[in-house]
Amino acid sequence: MDVVEDPHPEQFGAVRLQNEIPYEDMTDEQKWRVEHAKLHAKHKGHEQMHMEMFLILVVTLIVAQIALVQWKKRHFKSYQLCTLLGMWLIPVFVCVQRQWWRFLVTWVLYSSFSTFIWYKATRPQISGTTPRFVYKWFLFLHKLSYVLGIGGYLLIMFTLLGMNLIFGLRANVTMDAGLLLLFYGLYYGVLGRDMAHICTDRMACKIGYYTQEGLPKKVLEADVCAVCGNHLDAENSEGESEATYRLSCSHVFHEFCIRGWCVVGKQQTCPYCKEKVDLKRMFKNPWEKPHLFFGQLLDWIRYLVAWQPLIVTFVQGVNKVFGLE
Repeated sequence: MDVVEDPHPEQFGAVRLQNEIPYEDMTDEQKWRVEHAKLHAKHKGHEQMHMEMFLILVVTLIVAQIALVQWKKRHFKSYQLCTLLGMWLIPVFVCVQRQWWRFLVTWVLYSSFSTFIWYKATRPQISGTTPRFVYKWFLFLHKLSYVLGIGGYLLIMFTLLGMNLIFGLRANVTMDAGLLLLFYGLYYGVLGRDMAHICTDRMACKIGYYTQEGLPKKVLEADVCAVCGNHLDAENSEGESEATYRLSCSHVFHEFCIRGWCVVGKQQTCPYCKEKVDLKRMFKNPWEKPHLFFGQLLDWIRYLVAWQPLIVTFVQGVNKVFGLE
């Protein structure tokens, strides 16, 4: 096989084979390998520089984590609002730049429904059916995100175990589908959970049986649910009497309302007296506990989605200032 010198030495590769495949005719995988080799050649001998970049990243992550924890502890409301805005807007900017229109369509649908729900929950006068309507939406969103997350995880494991070959499916197709479902489940689960928390606080304060600080505006009667403000013996939309649940503080609520308050709204205190709620005691059925664990997982994902991109962007800016590549 004859070898000829490359007339363009500034390009990647000092020699070129006569039967080499043109770049435009390569597959996506071959193009990725070529770009990867170029990247290695470009950064050859930069070990010390890379160590400095790594140290900057580690120090920034530690400082940012401490700052976020203190912010959340001292000024929770502002932290919650900034986190929600970051999670809502940052992925949209990324998707617009990369032209990921499928995500943008789902984001517009979610934002439209959630904005309407937020509007209903923040009216000066709240009807007795509004809390239940709001909880139903966010509980549905919570369960949907749970199903999408579990489905995506199972599809990823399905691919890693090689079971996609049984059905003649390519590994990259099933893996991409699994990661996509997992992302949608986690992202909209976190976003819906934060929105539910804000709407829950607003509705409860409007009804009058709950205040963030101090004493409630109203005295809770024995036959009234402090979450929705309706009587405990009231019938639901199907004409059936609703089940009730008594907390350890002896206050009684509609079972649906208190579950929405604790799981979807992230509230772990009694809506009236603020006594700590034992969630493990409330969820005795083992089939219901995964929803509780999934809610805790969403709290961990929030940091990765809202703050991690900002931290990485800051680190890239620092590296650029110091001329590190």
